[in-house]
Amino acid sequence: MFKPSGAVWGAMIPWLATSALAQTELPEMQVAAPRPALTAPTDADARLRLWSSPGANTLVPAHDFLDRPGTTGLRDMLEYTAGVFAQPKWGEDTRLSIRGSGLARNFHLRGVRLLQDGIPVNQADGSGDFQELDPLTFQRVEVLRGGNAFTLGANTLGGAIDFVTPTGRDISGVNLRAEAGSFGFLRSQISGGGTYGPMDGWISGTIAQQDGYRDHSGGSSGRLNLNIGYRISDDAETRLYFTHNSIQQDIPGAVSRSQALNAPRTANATNLAMNYQRNIDSYRLGSRTAVRLNVDTLLEFGGSWVTRQLNHPIFQYIDNRTNDFNLFARGTWDGTVGGLRNRLVGGINYAYGTTDNRRFVNFQGNRGAQTFSASDRAQTADAYVENSLYVLPRLAVVTGVSGGQATRSSDNRLNAALGGSGRWNWVNPRAGLLWQATPEVQAYGNLTWSTEPPTLSDLVALVPFGGFSALKPQRATTLEIGTRGTAGRFTFELAAYHAWVDKEIQLFMGPTSGTSFARNADRTIHQGVELAGTFLAGRDLLAERDSLTLRGAYTFSDFRFDGDATYRDNQLPGAPRHVLRAEARYRHPSGFWIAPNLDYVPEGFFVDNANTTRTDSYALIGLRAGAELLDGRLGLFLEARNLADRRYISSASVAPVAAPNAALFEPGLGRSAYAGARLRF
Repeated sequence: MFKPSGAVWGAMIPWLATSALAQTELPEMQVAAPRPALTAPTDADARLRLWSSPGANTLVPAHDFLDRPGTTGLRDMLEYTAGVFAQPKWGEDTRLSIRGSGLARNFHLRGVRLLQDGIPVNQADGSGDFQELDPLTFQRVEVLRGGNAFTLGANTLGGAIDFVTPTGRDISGVNLRAEAGSFGFLRSQISGGGTYGPMDGWISGTIAQQDGYRDHSGGSSGRLNLNIGYRISDDAETRLYFTHNSIQQDIPGAVSRSQALNAPRTANATNLAMNYQRNIDSYRLGSRTAVRLNVDTLLEFGGSWVTRQLNHPIFQYIDNRTNDFNLFARGTWDGTVGGLRNRLVGGINYAYGTTDNRRFVNFQGNRGAQTFSASDRAQTADAYVENSLYVLPRLAVVTGVSGGQATRSSDNRLNAALGGSGRWNWVNPRAGLLWQATPEVQAYGNLTWSTEPPTLSDLVALVPFGGFSALKPQRATTLEIGTRGTAGRFTFELAAYHAWVDKEIQLFMGPTSGTSFARNADRTIHQGVELAGTFLAGRDLLAERDSLTLRGAYTFSDFRFDGDATYRDNQLPGAPRHVLRAEARYRHPSGFWIAPNLDYVPEGFFVDNANTTRTDSYALIGLRAGAELLDGRLGLFLEARNLADRRYISSASVAPVAAPNAALFEPGLGRSAYAGARLRF
């Protein structure tokens, strides 16, 4: 078990003491704000970079998810980001899909590239999960949908999400935070940062535990994140990153539709009897160096190493040791070509990973006799270049191309016939237009190709179906148009897209509980509309300088087979067609604020390819409130969720055909309340 008193606080005390001493002995360092870190752009610079792309990108600032307690997953961080379907399953696990990516993935992640500080979180084969991300540590989240993650090396349908931590140049001093809430939820954090001459540093430690809403859904975690930067000169800087996670999580499992709606707190009987768990112990070391070669040219390069131990008793006891290595380099040139403004971005990414993959009989959460042993390897390399030429002062023509190669292999130590290897290559072009219609409004369009090679878990089923699969890569061509900007009191983002997908990787349930296998579909269609915005509805309503702000996010998703021999034009299972989230926030000049909110899914989604079984619609009402006191140094916040205690299905696994009473459904959280406080000094 993780021991936070020693592992987290012991690591943090020397740094925080040094930071506090530096503030005491060197007060002159606090007079002028330090220059922004060259290796970590400010929020304003990041927004400009995202808006230089002819596609739907969103920056989510920290206050969107840090002014509320009980934030544990992607759903809480990205709930007002249109196009992102992130629904909690149990504990800190989430079902994530962007524009229908990885819809048939019943566990963890495929189709979205996750990064922390620009360094991959995914494993080398593209798979990943979310439990190693600590929401309390981020100063912003950047969401790049679909092909708009082109320059991050993401060649997938879903795009990429980059979680960015602060630096010592962003935050000076120490922050304390404590939270408590329903179902035994407790969490505390201490973080701090500062500068010392050419150096800066930031560190955060978080410990959390919860009993869980459902039986057998409790867990505990400890997370340590830090980065240290050194400014070599005004034009060169290097930064080191370190992360440690220790996570223990019980798994309640999916249940039948009837159980999910009538007895939502019960766990799957098999999960209880066999003590299903997912326990992770991981270390991550990364670096990033930025060098400004001249006023027009910036070079960035770095790498990372992640080692992860997974102990995962489910239908068998999975014991995996993974090591992943990543290298990257990126260059940006802003200049002129033929007297026209031009921006050129190019880079390379390389990932190599090994997994010692062993399985044993699961004896009530303990290892029994060994049943499987394999050495798995994955390698993915890609290079990209994108050019933006402003043929008119406000109109850019964007062209680009990426190419890469992926290899996957599995060497089965107990049965060589079940091993194998595969190699896939790709070239993906991209073209678009970006029009600055007014100083505050942009319009854009792009056509982007993407290629998604299979992950190792797609290729080697947990229960073998003929050994190493002959899967083909999933390819898509996506057309997107949209606009974004500010018009008076209204800030908005609007995008529409249509993706023609060939050989979509579908993950289907196997013949026994907890097993699965993948195959390629023929042709599928992914299309939708994404709308998000805020509106300043009023000022000086009840008091001078108060305000009322409305915000919301609406996602329309139409994902379907395209003339499939078996499923014809059926909807792809796994995501609702309509999702609406809305909030009205009143803020008083005293620092108090209150915000009722709505989460509305007007019709459920199918859970099988045959379109025979679906979830129900639901509407959830919540309330948030808080106060900023002592010039913002003290923050108080509370939240009540699902005030009507509505029973609903939050997430579901998918299957070719849903049998009666199939255990596919994850109940949503019942009525709950959370409170917390933050102190900065």
